[in-house]
Amino acid sequence: MHTPKHGSWLNLIECAFSKMARTFWRHIRVESVDELKARILKGIGEFNASPVLFRWNKFDLGVA
Repeated sequence: MHTPKHGSWLNLIECAFSKMARTFWRHIRVESVDELKARILKGIGEFNASPVLFRWNKFDLGVA
């Protein structure tokens, strides 16, 4: 498995959590853990309904 040295895979995860925080975690008040899980799953479902294609930058395996 190839892990990019510049950490772009980590940036992708950080962007995902940032988007969650700005959208469906914003001003959140829940009564239970089950309600929190339902809110998170609903938000992820909305993300998956309209996926955005991510294009890696600076990704070179050195294979020519």
